[in-house]
Amino acid sequence: MKKTFSTCLVAAMLFGTSAFSQDMTVKETKPPLNWHQLDPSTTGYSGISLDKAYEFLKSKKLKNTRIVVAVIDSGIDTLHEDLKPILWTNPGEIPGNGKDDDHNGYIDDVHGWNFIGGKDGRNVKEDSYEAARVYHSLKARWEGKEVNESSLSAKDKAEYQMFVKSREKVVGDVDQEEAAYIKQIQPKFMLGDAVIRKELGKEEYNGNDLKAYSTNNIDAKLTKNIMMGISKANNSYDITNQQLIDDLNGQIRKAESATKAPPEYRKDIVKDNENDINDRYYGNNDIMAGTPFHGTHCSGIIAAVRNNDKGVDGIADNVRIMMVRAVPDGDEHDKDIANAIRYAVNNGARVISMSFGKDFSPQKQWVDDAFRYAESKGVLLVHAAGNDHKNVDSTDNFPNPIYVNGKGKATNVITVGASGDVKNGGLTASFSNFGKKEVDVFAPGVNIHSTVPGVTTYGDASGTSMACPVVAGVAALILQYYPNLTPQQLKMAIEKSAQAPKEKVKLPGTDQQVDLADISKTGGIVNAYEAVKYASTIQTKKVKQTLPKAKIRKTKMG
Repeated sequence: MKKTFSTCLVAAMLFGTSAFSQDMTVKETKPPLNWHQLDPSTTGYSGISLDKAYEFLKSKKLKNTRIVVAVIDSGIDTLHEDLKPILWTNPGEIPGNGKDDDHNGYIDDVHGWNFIGGKDGRNVKEDSYEAARVYHSLKARWEGKEVNESSLSAKDKAEYQMFVKSREKVVGDVDQEEAAYIKQIQPKFMLGDAVIRKELGKEEYNGNDLKAYSTNNIDAKLTKNIMMGISKANNSYDITNQQLIDDLNGQIRKAESATKAPPEYRKDIVKDNENDINDRYYGNNDIMAGTPFHGTHCSGIIAAVRNNDKGVDGIADNVRIMMVRAVPDGDEHDKDIANAIRYAVNNGARVISMSFGKDFSPQKQWVDDAFRYAESKGVLLVHAAGNDHKNVDSTDNFPNPIYVNGKGKATNVITVGASGDVKNGGLTASFSNFGKKEVDVFAPGVNIHSTVPGVTTYGDASGTSMACPVVAGVAALILQYYPNLTPQQLKMAIEKSAQAPKEKVKLPGTDQQVDLADISKTGGIVNAYEAVKYASTIQTKKVKQTLPKAKIRKTKMG
């Protein structure tokens, strides 16, 4: 799930070249790179006690079963030194022969599948926001009409309410003055970016690269100061120029959507029937696709090769990562998410990590059906709570486990908020969404060090997007040693063992002090050691496992 920087971006732009310059040389105090894995009681850092978990599992002398974790995201760097060895490989597919060898409907899906790609090899990079798509698709029917909701059918009433909500989001929630300033300054930012890229000799750079960089070019100075200001405000100098450019362009697109329908970015490339959920065999096998930052970072958190003296250690040591690309720069489409989940389930994933989200879900029933399908096949879904410091008990955040027809809730879903370190900014991330009913647990999500694109490249990122794969990694670790657990038992082990902090925490986005139990269901932060201990008690009860093991079949999937 993308964490936007627009507020900080505007502040940096408004204050220009001097706003942050006096702070650029201030020495940072940062926790260890692997702080999120450390044990609070022995190190003082608010991590998940991962080493203690491994010590406990080793003492049990249990068989270590390989687990497939699907990451539904933007793509993955398949050449990264810490990820290449742990990529899932489809055993039924012969690489590069242009044939659907395993007859699952997807040609050459060796390491996963790309649902936002075209058969001609092109890929969707940017896309519009769902609110804009909904607003303009319903505008002709409802705009300017006097509507008596009591006289509408249930279907029409739901559609009208969605239109009203989308209109408020698209038209009423846009600061046009701010957007106009971003649009005005964007060309100067891009000019400065071009100068910096040339002088640094690299296409993608971050705040760390700029600390020692100096230039006489006025545009480059502006760009540097904007980037350094945003880095400081977000407490991360690993934010890249490309991330900021994407965010800036996204804010411009969002403002423009108030007056005109967004371009159909996906339609021209994918060329499926987007209105038909049964039209499932589309896309291509390019899972890197030129946009792998987010998915690469999330994948490394889960399973980067451990103990290889390179970069970082992932959480789980016997995992294969299946990348299912379905998340563009913008809002994902419900159809792609539903089909991504089904693809992952059908090809053997036991855990699915989902670091994305949006405010509208016009085809939520398709995603609900995919949730039910995953539930029936024994697959746990882990979802990021979102980065808008809002209460998702009362505001929409999709996908969520509550079925749109009002008949129940998926029992195989964990929703994760982002925690931080008690010695570096506090136990709750200021950006994290929360909810006493709808956010199950918190997990480390601030300045998480992991793999980033580039064969030997690593960096920090923050967001519930990072907290989500922390939990997915813990879930995979549990399943490695207790593979017969149902997703409900796995969810219970993670949630029941979450550790409640003794002190109060900040309500995200404010300075108000609250109990973590006031803003999450469990009131706890995920702890790998306590989770594997809890799982061991479930296992000794010999609960019968009735769910079928997901596997590749020799016929097309429905």
